[in-house]
Amino acid sequence: MSILIRNKSRALESLTMTPLIDVVFNLLIFFLIASKFAEEERELPVRLPDASEAQPLLSKPRELFINIDENGRYYVRGKLLRLSELEKLLLEAWSANPSRTTVIIRADERCRLQPVVSAINACKKAHITDYRLATRKTGPPSEGANSP
Repeated sequence: MSILIRNKSRALESLTMTPLIDVVFNLLIFFLIASKFAEEERELPVRLPDASEAQPLLSKPRELFINIDENGRYYVRGKLLRLSELEKLLLEAWSANPSRTTVIIRADERCRLQPVVSAINACKKAHITDYRLATRKTGPPSEGANSP
């Protein structure tokens, strides 16, 4: 019996933790970098318009974010695009994933309406029916406010 115990203790003594620690650090670095890229779409500093019924965005893997700055310029994945390039990109996204592509349009509240309408029109040209406008949630409406 004592021979068995000695062999087990020698096996545990020879087990090194260095490779396991290396793997854990590599995984940690991977997830830190991956999370940084996932946040890239939401970093463009746009002021979203207010809406009392806004809901928080729950990201799905196939969502495509179109950011529109106050000057009406389009940004997708951090790249500045012209409208024709945006239309081509949307068509490619729909072709790669028909009927499951979701587009989130994040337009600065100070931009004109035409770039937003053009982005919606580009979605329709690319056969994308699931597009949404991002807004911020505001407080409840005041009691004295007149509703249209």
